[in-house]
Amino acid sequence: VQLVESGGGLVQAGGSLRLSCAASGRTFSRDAMGWFRQAPGKEREFVAAMSWGGTSTYYADSVKGRFTISRDNAKNSVYLQMNSLEPEDTAVYYCAADTFLGRLRDSSCPRSCDYWGQGTQVTVSS
Repeated sequence: VQLVESGGGLVQAGGSLRLSCAASGRTFSRDAMGWFRQAPGKEREFVAAMSWGGTSTYYADSVKGRFTISRDNAKNSVYLQMNSLEPEDTAVYYCAADTFLGRLRDSSCPRSCDYWGQGTQVTVSS
């Protein structure tokens, strides 16, 4: 089972990026999926999560109104559209999946959630 992120890069403040996470090895259509990020010297933090059916979405306060999570179960993929990027958004972004949406939103997820990708670097210059 593998989650592979892509789409990271270097962008100027105010710009946009779209991250993708492609899952393989099994279907994730019945799993909640989400995004976390980790900046240098900081703990991994929750960014966004979506229920398996896409009916429930949650965002960190710091990204509300700027980031949008979506998923395509037919492609076994989840996406993160990031607009109005700020230098504070600079981090390695990780895709995660878990049976339970609540666990994805919990602070223990970096230690307890079922599946993780290897991360993709996002750098926002001022």
